[in-house]
Amino acid sequence: MTAAHIREAEELLEHQTLSPLAAHADQSRGRLRAETPCAIRTAYQRDRDRILHCSSFRRLKHKTQVFLSPEGDHYRTRLTHTLEVAQIARTIARALRLNENLTEAVALGHDLGHTPFGHAGERALQQVLPGGFFHYRQSLRVADKLEKQGLGLNLCHETRDGLERHTSGAPAVTLEGQIVRLADKIAYINHDIDDAKHAVILREEDIPAPIHETLGSTKSARINSLVLSCVRNSGESISLDPQTQAAFDFLHSFMFEQVYTNPLCKSEESKAIDMVIWLYQYFTGRPEQLPEEYRRIRENEGPERAAADYIAGMTDRFAVHTFEECFVPRAWTLI
Repeated sequence: MTAAHIREAEELLEHQTLSPLAAHADQSRGRLRAETPCAIRTAYQRDRDRILHCSSFRRLKHKTQVFLSPEGDHYRTRLTHTLEVAQIARTIARALRLNENLTEAVALGHDLGHTPFGHAGERALQQVLPGGFFHYRQSLRVADKLEKQGLGLNLCHETRDGLERHTSGAPAVTLEGQIVRLADKIAYINHDIDDAKHAVILREEDIPAPIHETLGSTKSARINSLVLSCVRNSGESISLDPQTQAAFDFLHSFMFEQVYTNPLCKSEESKAIDMVIWLYQYFTGRPEQLPEEYRRIRENEGPERAAADYIAGMTDRFAVHTFEECFVPRAWTLI
């Protein structure tokens, strides 16, 4: 078998084994720029690999999930969150006989555009960037325009659609993209409960009884209940049964009240927001200080867009370092 035949065999296997509702790699709507297919990988396998190896993906390991600068090694980062989303999404895709490669590509790339300091950083850029800032749009922007020195990753239409629609608005055009949207919520709700327990701001017994009765009283049980409901109730769209959906909505509301707005875990957020805004003002006022790779963006789309792209790509610790370089006087001595 020649190398080209390997890819063709994979594409044939998809048609033989996947659901008619699945997105088949050889039927993709294509890429932004046409290119020669890989000899051994399908189009969606190639997307997954491009995302996995890009610099924005690596930086996720030093970006906040919920807890800013937590002490200890057990709290999630944006990277560990992404890996948990991918695992849950692939489990659902496999059970529904949908395309795991596309599902994994969207899952791995869905937060490429997330800011430092989690949603606090996102809210900061929303306040100052004309037109607002949304991390899901930024994820697509990273894939299309910012990676590879402005060349982008040139992903397939279906992968790009899943990145842009993983949070809100109209559902993704593929069931695989819709799976990632649900898997994202399943992952973050449950691992945020886990992190809140480590931070001693939440106990399992604090979770209301109706949620325990429907979803279970452990992280594993809750994830299992939600995944099983999805598998049993999805058809031409991805959905949960009404009882499970109601319990999941209740859990989300509970977490918003008890954790996401809790002063104990959000006490540093105002500082992070101020830091991002000051960095934005610094670089929009001194666009020549932006790295060389952002010159094209500055010239074509303005210093505001270039500054937002630069800051959004920072890790938490690099944002702090840059802030110190820009605003904190260096130590000096008299000779």
